[in-house]
Amino acid sequence: MKFCVFGAASAHVDEVYIKAVEELGEKMAKRGHSLVFGAGSTGLMGAAARGVKRAGGYVHGVIPHFFKEHGVEVIFDDCDKLTFTEDMAQRKNTMENECDAFIIVPGGVGTFEEFFQVLTLKQLGRHKKAIAIYDINGFFIELEKFLQEVAEKKFVTYETTKLYKFFNSADELLTYLEGYKFDDENWKKFKMGG
Repeated sequence: MKFCVFGAASAHVDEVYIKAVEELGEKMAKRGHSLVFGAGSTGLMGAAARGVKRAGGYVHGVIPHFFKEHGVEVIFDDCDKLTFTEDMAQRKNTMENECDAFIIVPGGVGTFEEFFQVLTLKQLGRHKKAIAIYDINGFFIELEKFLQEVAEKKFVTYETTKLYKFFNSADELLTYLEGYKFDDENWKKFKMGG
């Protein structure tokens, strides 16, 4: 399977996150999966790519031209395939179309935006891919609580909270993605407001 990993580009994040995402990438490759990601060499993007490559896996990086032209981000130099896009929207669209499932690891504004975009698209029926959130060191605890509160206050249905899943174990996360089946019956109820 091809997994899209969304995560921090920052080179200043704590080593605990770097190590965990490198291990995740390595486990992905050892289990026969490849990586689609934002092509950056730093932060958790770089960590995922290094882990996958360390275990002999395939890496597809996707990055806008202007990142290279303006030195926005250092490109991971060991990509098996590198795709340049016109802008950020095309970058996300390419990654979304190229993958079989999404993994969200800790990150900043861009990572949250990517998560909410793929969640919104799934809610709207534009894809049926799994969304797994890797909660390293309790990073996503408050987000998980907030999303539950949003459902409790009826800004979204409880069915929306079933469109993604949180994990604090890389092995459990990968097993979930490998066995994921979209629940069409639940989706029909969701669309009918049930």
